Amino acid sequence: MTVALWIVQGLLAGLFLFAGVAKLIMTVEEMTKEIPLPGAFLRFIAVAEIFGAIGLILPGLLRIKPSLTPLSAAGLTIIMIGATVITLIGGGGAFALFPVTVGILAASIAYGRGRAVSYRIAGSSRDIAPRPRRLSTAS
Repeated sequence: MTVALWIVQGLLAGLFLFAGVAKLIMTVEEMTKEIPLPGAFLRFIAVAEIFGAIGLILPGLLRIKPSLTPLSAAGLTIIMIGATVITLIGGGGAFALFPVTVGILAASIAYGRGRAVSYRIAGSSRDIAPRPRRLSTAS
């Protein structure tokens, strides 16, 4: 299960990183032709996608604050819900399948990694770092 989550996380991170960078590189006029949203909001979404992609990979890879991974995945799920709604409003019923699928994958990462973090928080003895020992001065 862990390997499958890492594969999906890597694919989603690549997808969101690509989408976020593309939105930052494009001009506002190009973006607003296809998507009827304010340019500043689309730039905000781009930054959120980039940070979300980073949040999918780095906490687990570096083992620093792994609880950020499910939060990143949940945030990306919210972005994909919005993308699905915008696509459906624009009349692209069949085109809405892509953001729905990506949203479901992001939600599965949030669920899977959230369970793993909750087990660690619950206090499994092997997941808790040992306390540093005091050096004894008595000989």
